[in-house]
Amino acid sequence: MSDEFERELRKVKGQLEKAENENEKLNEVNDKLQDEVDSLWAMMDEMTKSDIENWTHLLDQLEADTAQRALMVTKKKADA
Repeated sequence: MSDEFERELRKVKGQLEKAENENEKLNEVNDKLQDEVDSLWAMMDEMTKSDIENWTHLLDQLEADTAQRALMVTKKKADA
């Protein structure tokens, strides 16, 4: 009974060691993926900021053009 118990114990210890090694590998992969996610979020933030700046510029230009056109329109009829 003791030999069988020791064999099972060694078997379980081997499985535990394999599981710990696999866990360590998975933690390393997880860390790399988290770094990639963080980088992508930073890139998305920069793109969003850039888009806001670009659209703000276009909206300002559109507003100026609209104001200029409004000033050019007159409701007074010219004397002929």
